[in-house]
Amino acid sequence: MNINTSATWLVALGMAFGMAGCNSAMQAYKKGVRHYDAGEYNLAISQFQKAEKGTIDPARLNYYLAESYRLSNRFGDAVPFYQKAVEANSTEPDVRLNYAYALKSQGNYGGALDQLQQYVANAPKTTPKNTLDKAKSEIETLKAINIIAQKKTPINLKNMGNLNSPGTEFAPVVRGNELIFTASRKDVTYKNNGLPMLGLYKTKLGQQPDETGNAPELFSTNVFQNDVNEGTPAFSKDGKTMILARGNNGKRKGGLDVDLFISRLGADNNWSQPLRLPISDSTAWDGSPAFSGDGKTLYFASNRAGGAGGTDLYRTSIDASGRFSRPVNMGRDINTPGNEMFPYVGPDAKLYFSSDGHPGLGKLDIFVATRSGGVTRVENMGQPINSASDDFGLIYTDDDKGYLASNRAGGKGDDDIYFFQEGSGDDSTTIAQNPPKEGAPKTVRYFLAGTVGSNDNPSNPLDSARVRIIDDATGQPIAEVVTGQPGTFGKYPIQEGKDYTILAERRGYLTHREPFTMQGKSIPQIFLTKPQTDTTFNVALLLDRSELNKTFVLENIYYDLNKYNIRSDAAPELDKIVTILKDNPTLKLELSSHTDARDTDAYNMKLSQNRAKSAVDYIVAQGIAADRLVAKGYGETRLVVKNAKTEEEHQRNRRTEIKILEL
Repeated sequence: MNINTSATWLVALGMAFGMAGCNSAMQAYKKGVRHYDAGEYNLAISQFQKAEKGTIDPARLNYYLAESYRLSNRFGDAVPFYQKAVEANSTEPDVRLNYAYALKSQGNYGGALDQLQQYVANAPKTTPKNTLDKAKSEIETLKAINIIAQKKTPINLKNMGNLNSPGTEFAPVVRGNELIFTASRKDVTYKNNGLPMLGLYKTKLGQQPDETGNAPELFSTNVFQNDVNEGTPAFSKDGKTMILARGNNGKRKGGLDVDLFISRLGADNNWSQPLRLPISDSTAWDGSPAFSGDGKTLYFASNRAGGAGGTDLYRTSIDASGRFSRPVNMGRDINTPGNEMFPYVGPDAKLYFSSDGHPGLGKLDIFVATRSGGVTRVENMGQPINSASDDFGLIYTDDDKGYLASNRAGGKGDDDIYFFQEGSGDDSTTIAQNPPKEGAPKTVRYFLAGTVGSNDNPSNPLDSARVRIIDDATGQPIAEVVTGQPGTFGKYPIQEGKDYTILAERRGYLTHREPFTMQGKSIPQIFLTKPQTDTTFNVALLLDRSELNKTFVLENIYYDLNKYNIRSDAAPELDKIVTILKDNPTLKLELSSHTDARDTDAYNMKLSQNRAKSAVDYIVAQGIAADRLVAKGYGETRLVVKNAKTEEEHQRNRRTEIKILEL
């Protein structure tokens, strides 16, 4: 073989190896994306790491790696990959938002503030309001982080070293002389984070509450199911009823298969097989239950539709026969656009919970809520209860001692259980200083003002509109005014914790009713710098012209394929139509329904008529006279998206509209 031939052969061989390497990296990347889409983040990470050896777009690859770590609750590991994704000019709209939260979890408050400010400044118009509100609130928190960090309480915090492992332990509960807790110790690996599945375990407490006796053992073989996650138990006052969370076997992305289950202690001292509670929402994540002191109320966390955003706290009453009432959201003073979870009612009857939406030091901080005079106050419990990491699952076993869970630095594993005692202990683990002395509480005066305009031209103000602000509690107006040339009204004093209705009427327009709540709008004390602060909320009211044959598309009233029943997400929108008809008693409407084009004309016409009729029947059931409504089905004759291909486009065609027939 001559030299030239050898050189050519070597070059060809090198190119072949290079192409094989590129193909291998691309295959790993595609496998990673498939695992990511399935919610198998730990498997996705291993494939993306292999793909790093190729020439995959660094912005996209590093974003996937960062998100895989974040979604498996490994925020610290996500930080360098978010940084690389940003440096590679990632176009993902949430990259800086999630990067900021990851930085905050590492105590890098300055870096988190910078990323959030850039995110808010460049957020696209399609950004969900809850997401933007949370980001803006977090900016204010980070600006005041030094004030939050000043709250320090003399508390001894001790890692339960005999109990904790390199895995995760959390949700401690004391029952008799045993500590029941949740831990990742099963034989089956959870593909989300690479840890064993979660189960319930127990250990005997020692003579000292910060010690445990023999090695932890399985809580109950009847409750144990090896291939799912189960944990966060709550026990009734007599210790014979247990509510727990179970699900999340990795077969559905996002853990939406987590529900609440109930188990009872039998006469044979064995726990019954858990049964799913009917208050669980099959389309949502439901978990971290807790009983009230008297056992008549169950609190839990859920990300079901209709909340403030993220995971909210709910409560349900339990009657004498053990039946649960319909869950009620605990309101915007407690719940935020972020996540609230791990509720607990202490011996002092106060509600303790964890949140990443209220002003805090880290990802999840522990807060205590008190209610007085109709106003709910939420207070951060300060250091060392809270840190830059996740702090959650607090319980008290006495007035001054208890347990909590945290994944803060210095622990034995992912989440560890800690014992705490107020006002005593080793100086090395105690915040020795007293909390800073607080002066007189700073006060805020709240006001409501606004503008009235036309939906046809929102920038055009409407004069001569009659506006009434009604206190929902009394049904009486606190203010009544007619707008002048600028179309403005206000400002009028309103009170914390109250709900109001703003009613606007003008000749030639439909009467409009706008709810306004002060729940969740109180300014936290840590943000106040003056003895008295005045804050005005401005509301923009847009009225629709009352014109014959005018048509309005109703948002969020959709139907499942081949179905005509009213979905739960449609009911609130139809309730708005009920309100319009009540406020405009001479109005008569046609309520029309439209299908997509995925069946025969005759079938779609019949289906749409049934859909329109079901919507009308719902409205009539709310007290509206049937002769004020006409149900009309148009089938697929008026498609919004012709030649629809995606499910979202078909969904847009399956819509409901209203048309004014009589004024």
